Amino acid sequence: MPTSYSKQFREKVVKKALTGHATKSQVADEMGIAFSTLKRWVGEPQTSGDQNMAKQEKRPQDWTREEKLNALLESAKLSEEELGAWCRKKGIHTYHLEKWRKEFTQEQPNGQSSAVKNLKKEVKDLKKELNRKDKALSETSALLVLKKKADAIWGDPEED
Repeated sequence: MPTSYSKQFREKVVKKALTGHATKSQVADEMGIAFSTLKRWVGEPQTSGDQNMAKQEKRPQDWTREEKLNALLESAKLSEEELGAWCRKKGIHTYHLEKWRKEFTQEQPNGQSSAVKNLKKEVKDLKKELNRKDKALSETSALLVLKKKADAIWGDPEED
């Protein structure tokens, strides 16, 4: 039967795990709980207590363009160690920052990329329609050739 832990104990363990001074495995061993339990507690949304304990739930791909720019500006002045800690706090990796930096340096206005996507979709649709019409034309011409050959062999039924 699972052991019931007090809310204060759970918050203490989660806070200790999120501070980053020890691995989650070490914290679980030290506090005498299962690693899977600690992992579940850290993943659960925090309803009360310290807001620093709450895990960042926002995925990097959900960040707005403005948030990405602010993150790039904030992270630009940090040393490598500070950058690692800052990334962990924000729930992102350094490769996200590199990707975002490339996005901003491509000099594509935001509206242009959607226009390009729309044009690519339209070209794809037109190619699909052209292919369908080519097949229909080939089938029709094949039927006409067969009809002429049949008429030549058996004669035109209208002549009878």
